[in-house]
Amino acid sequence: MSLDIVTFGCRLNTCESEVIRREASAAGLDDVVVVNTCAVTAEAVRQARQTIRRIKRERPAVRIVVTGCAAQAEPERFAGMGQVDRVIGNEEKLSAASWAQTRAALDSSSADKIAVGDIMAVQRHTMHAIDGIERHTRAFVQVQNGCEHRCSFCIIPFGRGNSRSLPMDEVVAQARRLVERGYREVVLTGVDITSYGTNLPGTPRLGALVKRMLKDIPELTRLRLSSIDSVEADDDLLDALGDEPRLMPHLHLSLQAGDDLILKRMKRRHSRSQAIAFCDQVRRLRPDVAFGADIIAGFPTETEAMFARSLELVDACGLSQLHVFPFSPRPGTPAARMPQLDRTIVKERARRLREKGEASLGLYLDREIGAQRRVLTERGGIGRTEQFLAVRLAAPVEPGAILDLTMTGHDGRQLLAA
Repeated sequence: MSLDIVTFGCRLNTCESEVIRREASAAGLDDVVVVNTCAVTAEAVRQARQTIRRIKRERPAVRIVVTGCAAQAEPERFAGMGQVDRVIGNEEKLSAASWAQTRAALDSSSADKIAVGDIMAVQRHTMHAIDGIERHTRAFVQVQNGCEHRCSFCIIPFGRGNSRSLPMDEVVAQARRLVERGYREVVLTGVDITSYGTNLPGTPRLGALVKRMLKDIPELTRLRLSSIDSVEADDDLLDALGDEPRLMPHLHLSLQAGDDLILKRMKRRHSRSQAIAFCDQVRRLRPDVAFGADIIAGFPTETEAMFARSLELVDACGLSQLHVFPFSPRPGTPAARMPQLDRTIVKERARRLREKGEASLGLYLDREIGAQRRVLTERGGIGRTEQFLAVRLAAPVEPGAILDLTMTGHDGRQLLAA
């Protein structure tokens, strides 16, 4: 008898899977596998469907519940799979009542598989406090959900709804609770965290939240941000990056492309020059900062010259940690109706962009040799620097410690510590 959770996608899903585990367990579900899906690419959806089929082959008696962004966006598609017993939405997956209803539906073999509400009607982000994530030494606080923007390639607003934020007092209380449980690092996460506060009284910004947390929780050793949209970074956030050593010098940017026409067709709100200027500004404020970024390869209408500007952006912004996405047309998005590139071109450009990212990371790691870094230890004999670089430890250390270590080399992906 068991309840298993299979999680795809982002940190947000990882956090929410812990809520699912708690609420589904409390509802008494067993012999059930919950598949928490991602919709960001067609490949993510394909992998989820493949996993569902594999689970049923290997465990014929198990019942399968599907949720997450792909289930929210395409509930009928998953309900049509013979292996699936129930499909629930992104808001429903966090509700104790929903899991009680799911148990009743599974026990009665209800013919109605789908319990997916209108995500666009959700107006408030509700706190779902968790005590941490199994096998993670960093704690996550979900401060925001949803997105108001409509980038032409992105289906996520249809899986997550409109932007809504957690009130500051609740964020601080949850972070303090995690620190009291022994966590040294807290990561603020959400779908679009730089839009934090737009639906709250007084419209506080992310920078104000960061400053409040660092002021009110002096025991918090490290505060880290998940992916941000540089065009939304406010003055308080930049001030904190320059003045607050406990705010980690690592930013992962949602850049997506390096060519202005492609950015316009993506309906992004920044230009190439703005992205470069932002990185230059932050580097002046925080010289030890490291930048990562999401970049899409092979967007519709992208020429070789346009793609070259994305390659060049890696050096222009000093990006060392790339997440590369081969463009994937998502049904219902404007980009899916644009003239598509041949898939071999898309894959080849993604390969070249990954190679560029690996080379850039290698150069960054070269510069780290001989440096002393504060490393938060994790399981498996590794740790993370303040810049979120992986470090292979010389000997196993209890997870959750912060050590001052000298970097002695690297293997192209991880630093090696003395």
